[in-house]
Amino acid sequence: MTDTFLKFEDWEKTIPNFIKKDSLWESLYYRVALYLYDLVWDDCDILQKDFKARHNIGQIIHSSGSVSANMEEAAGRGIGTPDYVRILKINLGEIRETRGWYYRSRHALPANLLEHRYKVVDHLKALVVNLINSHKGNLGKKK
Repeated sequence: MTDTFLKFEDWEKTIPNFIKKDSLWESLYYRVALYLYDLVWDDCDILQKDFKARHNIGQIIHSSGSVSANMEEAAGRGIGTPDYVRILKINLGEIRETRGWYYRSRHALPANLLEHRYKVVDHLKALVVNLINSHKGNLGKKK
């Protein structure tokens, strides 16, 4: 991807069918997490050009990539299980960390790009909070 403002709907059209056939694809949270990672991947090209921002690349790639990777792991543990919810809570931390690395990279990234990324990150965070809240009633029950 080279378009820093590739719309989510346009991005979805670029995803191969083998990813879309996975049951995780049905989750908007998972799709937004993958979208965010692709945006971060592209943003690293900009960060690479600024010597002072280069350290941030590994950090932001790791935190943003962990969100979708954790979702893949959590789904394998069983949707709605206490372990699933625990991993979702860890993901809130990864999402917040990604937002923090964007902030720390603000001197190397254009303001309009940052605004877009904050919106994506904040949308993802809201999706995760809603998902966690939807499973609160199941936490004391055995599956």
